[in-house]
Amino acid sequence: MTQTSTAPTRRRLLKGAAVAAGALAAPMVAVAQTTTLRFQSTWPAKDIFHEFANDFAKKVNDMAGNRLKIEVLPAGAVVPAFQLLEAVAKGTLDGGHGVVAYHYGKNSALALWGSGPAFGMDPNMVLAWHYYGGGKALLEEIYKSLNMDVVSFLYGPMPTQPFGWFKKPIAKVEDLKGVKFRTVGLAVDLYTDMGAAVNPLPGGEIVPALDRGLIDGAEFNNASSDRILGFADVVKHCMLQSFHQSGEQFEILFNKAKYDALPAELKAIIDYAVQAASADMSWKAAHRNSQDYLELKKAGVKFYKTPDAILRAQLASWDKVIAKKSAENPMFKKVLDSQRAFAERVGGWWNDYTVDFKMAWNHYFRRQGGGQQRG
Repeated sequence: MTQTSTAPTRRRLLKGAAVAAGALAAPMVAVAQTTTLRFQSTWPAKDIFHEFANDFAKKVNDMAGNRLKIEVLPAGAVVPAFQLLEAVAKGTLDGGHGVVAYHYGKNSALALWGSGPAFGMDPNMVLAWHYYGGGKALLEEIYKSLNMDVVSFLYGPMPTQPFGWFKKPIAKVEDLKGVKFRTVGLAVDLYTDMGAAVNPLPGGEIVPALDRGLIDGAEFNNASSDRILGFADVVKHCMLQSFHQSGEQFEILFNKAKYDALPAELKAIIDYAVQAASADMSWKAAHRNSQDYLELKKAGVKFYKTPDAILRAQLASWDKVIAKKSAENPMFKKVLDSQRAFAERVGGWWNDYTVDFKMAWNHYFRRQGGGQQRG
């Protein structure tokens, strides 16, 4: 009887089992695909606002690694600035960076996220209302009623915007009569009520229009943007302080289908990038706006505080505007009532608790001669 050896067979079986065990023990390495989203801002490439848009995109890109990349194009690269909302909703763009007030022609209530005195709330307080006082749900309701399939994030509290740039100072309300003026949102109605002839131009068209005499005055936003856009090249008088857009913030839009398709962890990165960018933007604005304010003075621009009589006239005109819009548009009244309730409660707390910082600033700088002249 012949005996057959089983050793080679056993060795092969053991070797195969070892290979299989090794394969099971080895981690599965997934090759992550990069999702690229094409955004457009509503700002010229040279404007600090477009820089803010890129700052947000960089925060997302850095945190997401190679899983998500947002590319930001300047205004007009794909669509005109005022057509951003439709382009994002339709998927022509994956997202965008702008302001809610640019969409106010579709529903006047949208202007309440930027135009007017916001019942005495500053821009950061308006953001508090948006995220904790019901504003976010109201904005979503409006977009849904307009069939705009977008996901909106608000961030970036803007410093108080100047009353405007003019060829000569505005000393009294009557000086506005017949002045051809640029603004946007419900500020159009406010300045119109005060006697100006208003043309709501996009940011990149303002200075050329001033230069050609198509408008006599304009407001845009801040010292850095105004300097970069070239206001000082065509006019030399700027009126500071205003209620026309004293509580504005930025909006980041996503196409809803594109956003919904992202995994939960990338959505979380976007959410936290919005919050981080909001803080960073406000810090950068303080730094850059103050520097450019000094540069504009060196360039010969004269700055004036808007007289209190004009500021009170703004509030009176605003009261007429909101009464008219509330009667025409139930959604406008709904948003306004929400803001009013939040502002009454939170503003009362804030005003009672907050010290007058100007007192301390004057104590250290005004008596030494610093900052006594704005011009």
